[in-house]
Amino acid sequence: MVGTDGALPLPWLGDWLDTALRTQRGHAVLIHGPQGIGQWQLSLTLAQAWLCDADAGARRPCGTCSSCRLVQARSHPDLLVLLPEALQGPLGWTVGDPEAEAPETGSKTRQPSKEIKVEAVRAAVAFAQTTPARNAGKVVVLHPAERMNGISANALLKTLEEPAGTARFILSSSAPQSLLPTIRSRCQALGLALPDPVQATAWLAGQGVASAEVVLAAAGGQPLDALEWVREGLDAKLWARLPAIVAQGDAAPLTGWPIARVVDALQKLCHDVLSVSVGAAPRFFPAGAVTARPGTAPISQWSRELLRAARQAEHPLNSGLMIEALVSRARLALMPGQGR
Repeated sequence: MVGTDGALPLPWLGDWLDTALRTQRGHAVLIHGPQGIGQWQLSLTLAQAWLCDADAGARRPCGTCSSCRLVQARSHPDLLVLLPEALQGPLGWTVGDPEAEAPETGSKTRQPSKEIKVEAVRAAVAFAQTTPARNAGKVVVLHPAERMNGISANALLKTLEEPAGTARFILSSSAPQSLLPTIRSRCQALGLALPDPVQATAWLAGQGVASAEVVLAAAGGQPLDALEWVREGLDAKLWARLPAIVAQGDAAPLTGWPIARVVDALQKLCHDVLSVSVGAAPRFFPAGAVTARPGTAPISQWSRELLRAARQAEHPLNSGLMIEALVSRARLALMPGQGR
């Protein structure tokens, strides 16, 4: 969201926000694109712009009016944000869930839900049907929208079809194909692309990231993911050395990484090995860090195995053993002569 200084939370959001404000016609917008580029930040900024008290023709959101300040304080009476419990802490936006069941005495602590629950969606529908406290109507933000299960999505469907009054909805998603077709058809789509690499690299450098261009490439051009990787301990030097480390079967540098992160890194290495082996440039690793292999069959087989591993990444039986197994399998795939 825009602060009191009027600055956008991410510098590349400006064009997207202008497009959303200029082209928005319906009561529901679906903001979609690759993850790690700012859908969440854009959704909040668009909601703030819709609720802004600035005069007609003025830049919105202004960041200084009473409505903008209420959004900044996360206390605007006409803004409701729906997030899975698991994302509320990381995104710094706590959402009350009166329907959440507390764990029974003596039971294990309940893990935060990764879904947007049907009770929360029903509460949002009721919220949208009430009279707004201010003049700009009601706004509901759902992020990420693909975290709604089938029951939650169906609870929202009728309201999207026949919204109450001036209520407007912003759905944010990095996997719009996972949404019900009937949800997508009732929203005006705003597709986002990867930000300009020069702009994204400059932003990362401003966040204190060394060799930002290397880390940005490692994250597939997604600057927010790149920054998260750095905060989790990845740096450009380690990333450049990773192909050689994996080829030696050394799992130690990856110890402590989330399994999903390890699988993702190995998938990117697999992609770049295949690319270099057929004469193309690597996408994720620096030039020279990846060595071509004489045959692609073992690498293709490894790629299929990594796809299967990705499906188990959220629930490994033993993360340490799984990381060792993944690196051991990678070493075999990268051994010289495997394609012969």
